[in-house]
Amino acid sequence: MLARHTAPAEGPSSASAHTGTSCPVEAIAAAYLSQTSGDPALALRCAITDALADLLEAERRTRERSRLISRGYVRGRLDDGGDAL
Repeated sequence: MLARHTAPAEGPSSASAHTGTSCPVEAIAAAYLSQTSGDPALALRCAITDALADLLEAERRTRERSRLISRGYVRGRLDDGGDAL
């Protein structure tokens, strides 16, 4: 499998110009096919690899935000001076 750095160098707009379509899915597919010299199996694997990398990064960011929010709630809690009910 190819690493993320081998993703399509062309943006979706330039791929659209080559295919004559304005559909972002078609433009992305054309860019991956162009990057892989027309090999559809390799283009699919590259697209899946990139999508999974993006998903993992989004999940990491979500966990980080959740951790920071939780820490903020703990730091912001009121200290009731030890009065327990």
